Amino acid sequence: MNLSQLWLFLPACFALNMAFGPNNLLATTNAARVGPFRAVLASLGRIAAFIPMIAVAGVGLGTLLTTSMWFFLVVKWTGAAYLAWLGIKLLLSRPQAVEVAGEAPQSLWRLMRQEFLVAAGNPKAILIFTAFLPQFVVAEHYAASFTLLGALFLLMELVAVAAYAILGSRIGRYLRGGRTLQWFNRVSGALMLAFSVGILAMKRPVA
Repeated sequence: MNLSQLWLFLPACFALNMAFGPNNLLATTNAARVGPFRAVLASLGRIAAFIPMIAVAGVGLGTLLTTSMWFFLVVKWTGAAYLAWLGIKLLLSRPQAVEVAGEAPQSLWRLMRQEFLVAAGNPKAILIFTAFLPQFVVAEHYAASFTLLGALFLLMELVAVAAYAILGSRIGRYLRGGRTLQWFNRVSGALMLAFSVGILAMKRPVA
């Protein structure tokens, strides 16, 4: 990839990373509850889900989502069900169950697992890797350039997570009261449910 392609790829990639979706909502919510540092560490679960997706897209298996209705539906319904479960859990949580940064933080493993499952259950992610990254691949050095593009995407993803984590931590400073925290949970839960409906509404792209 030459320099001109790189300067085109980076802002386009960052725009995708910053798009407000289920994982970025989760990072914002986690940062408000347990602090930005733990929220960024938790996002490594998301990265762990993206790495095999990028590898799958790199070898061409990402076309399964465009050629196999069964595979697409399994990913879509599984992801939507998990988002709905998270949303309902947030909606029903009690004020005292909501954690604020510095106060009895949740298990980091649990937060990473949530990030992983939300990312793995969103078919939009692998569709992005299948449709977006190949546009910048150098055909003569396919494997090396695709690997570089994937690594840059993941790096920009961490930058985007940090931005949302900072935002979430600032929000968290104003959510010390139990009732306020409960309303924050309800809004986050409602958005999770909305994202689950959005995933269900996704149609399998035409190959």
